[in-house]
Amino acid sequence: MAITEVAAYAHLSAADVEALGLELDAIRRDIQERRGARDATYIRRTIAFQRALDAASRLTIGLSRGRTGWLAGTTGLALAKSIENMEIGHNVCHGQWDWMNDPEIHSGTWEWDMAGVSAQWRYSHNYRHHVYTNVLGMDEDIGFGVMRVTRDERWKPGHLLQPLRNLLLAATFEWGIALHGLYSERDRAAEPVRKAAQTKAFIGKITRQAGKDYVLFPAISGRRWRRTLAANASANVLRNLWAYVVIFCGHFPDGAEKFAPTVVDDETRGEWYLRQMLGTANFDAGPMLAFLSGNLCYQIEHHLFPDLPSNRYAEIALRVRALCDKYDLPYTSGSLLHQYLLTLRTIHKLALPDSFLTATSDDAPETASERKFDGDNTGTAPDTVRPLGRNGLRTALRRAEKSRAAIRRSSRRPIRINPADTRPRQEDRP
Repeated sequence: MAITEVAAYAHLSAADVEALGLELDAIRRDIQERRGARDATYIRRTIAFQRALDAASRLTIGLSRGRTGWLAGTTGLALAKSIENMEIGHNVCHGQWDWMNDPEIHSGTWEWDMAGVSAQWRYSHNYRHHVYTNVLGMDEDIGFGVMRVTRDERWKPGHLLQPLRNLLLAATFEWGIALHGLYSERDRAAEPVRKAAQTKAFIGKITRQAGKDYVLFPAISGRRWRRTLAANASANVLRNLWAYVVIFCGHFPDGAEKFAPTVVDDETRGEWYLRQMLGTANFDAGPMLAFLSGNLCYQIEHHLFPDLPSNRYAEIALRVRALCDKYDLPYTSGSLLHQYLLTLRTIHKLALPDSFLTATSDDAPETASERKFDGDNTGTAPDTVRPLGRNGLRTALRRAEKSRAAIRRSSRRPIRINPADTRPRQEDRP
């Protein structure tokens, strides 16, 4: 069911894939060579703005007396937490700013404002997820272990609760991420002592995090502690919901493909790039929405270059789109609402047994493989070099959709019987 031959699914030859990889390497080198004062100023200003917004929001919550002040402070605090987690913490922990050699803004020292331990997250996310993106059994972010988002996972009765699990995960997303990182680290720890050390680090982090939001700041507020406690809890939930929407829209809408474990055997750099392009999705965003999403509206670019500065993704996206046009590859994107609705459709649909589903396991919106093109002669022999104007995956998908549409039309067309055909044949007459 999952894709077993990435190049075959993409309708690219080995030469095409190698050429694509070289062009993406050129983009990486160009951005690396042009990093400098502009990028350093951007991240420092972002951190200063986030901290000022956090402080101003907490003061507004503590000093205002009316509901309007509470709502404004809570909203500001939720925004500050989202910016810290997504545009700062997430990207700093990816090493996007390590080249600055600033000990404060470094992947090895940054501890973000959420329940999870940064070091535990870096292993589960930077390694398990980004190296093995959407590879079954290797990328634990496929459904986060609590949801079925591909038909490659066997249906179980517990999946009937998937819509409720989805709501719970959305509201408590930081805790889901925290546990996800802990379990990954404990799984790779060979000795019980190391497992215990990871658990101790996790307990210490959530104690500090919960103590800050639910003990320290309410205590500082004195008699108005309930107001502060409610604001902090609400801001955390709003931040969780926003992070959940952004992450899910980048990984689970139609077009974000899944891969069999065999694809990583002897995988070339070009094939790795191609898998990232096929396994992720963007959503359309202007500068403000991009900033608030940590520039993860450019999820394709982020997976291609996870350690390049996030403020560069917009310009990188123009060049990646051009490569998709050149190699006839889809560039999966859509409005935030559209991508989220597609994600919800998959979550709710796959809560049901396969017998309730109509599409085949190789040709469903959320689960596809190269077998969906069986009988299609648009593929290319492995070592064939095609000129520009090639027929790649985008053309193959368009042709497959036309073929399916024609089949649907023919199945709905009524059978018309010629009245003359109902008259008795000469040999049937008495």
